[in-house]
Amino acid sequence: MLPSDLLIARRQGETLIPKRLAIAATTQTLAKDYIDTFEQYRGKTQGELDRHFADKEGDSPDYRLLRGLVHLLKRHFATFEICSPLDPPLLRQRIFSLASPPPLTNGDRQQCLNTVAAQLSHELQQEVLPDQVELGLYADLPENQRLTEFEPPTPDTLIHRYNLSQVQGIFYRAQQMVIHAHRNDPGEYKLLFRYLKLFQLMTYIEGDADTGFTITIDGPTSLFKASTRYGLAIAKLLPALLHVTKWQLQAQLEERDNYSGQIKRAQFRLDDQCDLVSHYPPGKAYDSLLEESFAKGWEKLDTPWQLEREVDLIPIPGSVMIPDFRLVHPDGRVYLLEIVGYWRPEYLRKKFAQAKKAEHSGLIFAISERLKLDKAGVKVSDLSLPVIWFKDKLVAKKVLELLDSLSV
Repeated sequence: MLPSDLLIARRQGETLIPKRLAIAATTQTLAKDYIDTFEQYRGKTQGELDRHFADKEGDSPDYRLLRGLVHLLKRHFATFEICSPLDPPLLRQRIFSLASPPPLTNGDRQQCLNTVAAQLSHELQQEVLPDQVELGLYADLPENQRLTEFEPPTPDTLIHRYNLSQVQGIFYRAQQMVIHAHRNDPGEYKLLFRYLKLFQLMTYIEGDADTGFTITIDGPTSLFKASTRYGLAIAKLLPALLHVTKWQLQAQLEERDNYSGQIKRAQFRLDDQCDLVSHYPPGKAYDSLLEESFAKGWEKLDTPWQLEREVDLIPIPGSVMIPDFRLVHPDGRVYLLEIVGYWRPEYLRKKFAQAKKAEHSGLIFAISERLKLDKAGVKVSDLSLPVIWFKDKLVAKKVLELLDSLSV
């Protein structure tokens, strides 16, 4: 995605319209030129690449567009690495200990390089040259890291990624987002809901697979303190939504005016006819770190219980639940595991209300001890289902012990 200072949008009344590039000869030529430049700078430093693009940019009024293309190529298609046979922090520590106090003459500087090279040659039992010491001294700085790999996209791919990134930037300032999805394949809903869980979005879901779902997502400006990380998580959802066939989206936006300090409100709409292209694979989403840690822990256990990620939707009146895991025993017993991690009080109240409505006999709640349940106005005693507590991570062995106790 793009940083805020490279986002371009205009207002049309109360509607915010992000910058988008057409797939045309002029934009394809521009994209190809930038892609070719990265190819030509393989093996050179990031500083050299940046200086080239700064000269190319000149005083162009489209500098944010040009810098946006460079940013996307760097972040998504290029690899910059520290290229030094010696550890730069170690080299700096050795040099600075010899060079104190400054100032140094050129002769003193060369003597320091010679001395450190000799020390390292002795310690490593291989020849280290003064030039290698000098070259590696600041090799870890971003401008000195070298472009070692580049997977060139097609010009159209780069343009599509740019357009998607501009639209994603809209959601950095979202107060609320509402998605209406209808008449879609159930598998599309499951994939979308898994991404909602993956990005830990504060989500309220109403509806069912037959009539469609209304998904309300609280945005970063709805928090007590605006969260850049949460705004990025909202933006990451858009490529997943593009895998759904029929949908409409409406977002309420808030931003602070840099001059007056006042809050300005706007809105944004998008639907399945937007022509944006997703770079997410159409397969299932990856686990969150908390879920991944639990799954890896389960693999180490010696148990006949099988842990499954593909979990069916649990219909409840006016909504739906999607547990994180299914636990299946060869004798036919099945339990569903829902992990309740780090959420706002409003979300906790909604989650507990859903659990009571579900009335599913095989549902287990794993709840973080870090949650302030009292402040959320919810009580575990209100849940007629098994509960297991955890701190920083959910220990697989504890879940297995609970399953064994439920089987007695």
